[in-house]
Amino acid sequence: MAALVNGGIDLETRLAVNDLLVGEAALLDDRRFDEWLELFTDDIEYTAPVKVTRKAPADDVVDDIGHFDDNKASLGLRVRRLATDVAWAEDPRSHTRRFVTNIRIEPAGTDGELLVRSNLMLFRSRGDMGAYDLIVGERHDRLRLVDGEWRICRRRAVLDQSSLSTKNLGVFL
Repeated sequence: MAALVNGGIDLETRLAVNDLLVGEAALLDDRRFDEWLELFTDDIEYTAPVKVTRKAPADDVVDDIGHFDDNKASLGLRVRRLATDVAWAEDPRSHTRRFVTNIRIEPAGTDGELLVRSNLMLFRSRGDMGAYDLIVGERHDRLRLVDGEWRICRRRAVLDQSSLSTKNLGVFL
């Protein structure tokens, strides 16, 4: 019997989830976008709401406004566009390195899905001028077991910055 750790999630599942998220970061950094797209279910909801600065105790995340709000079809369009010569936001292309840490996993309920929170730090440089972007936030994922493999069916990436200093957000979180 697999040993249970933190929140009743067995070690085998924890390692599988960790491998999924670390592997996803590697696919994105290596620009293997078609393979990355396969990590999502067909009903994926992929959002990044805007964070605002408000007087406490108001919520500082506005879900009605987002940096992006994608589904599987729109993610596919974004991936296909990156393979063309008209992806201006990625010309010159970004050099990225993603760090995924502090992975917390809990059961999503009785449906067998998992709720996963992780911290993301994305280093991004473009061109040869030495300038770079550092994008930091927390991802809230919902994972579903599909044909014996964990797949991402929901992602909500909440960035820590209220105002992004990057010229565009043409990269995936």
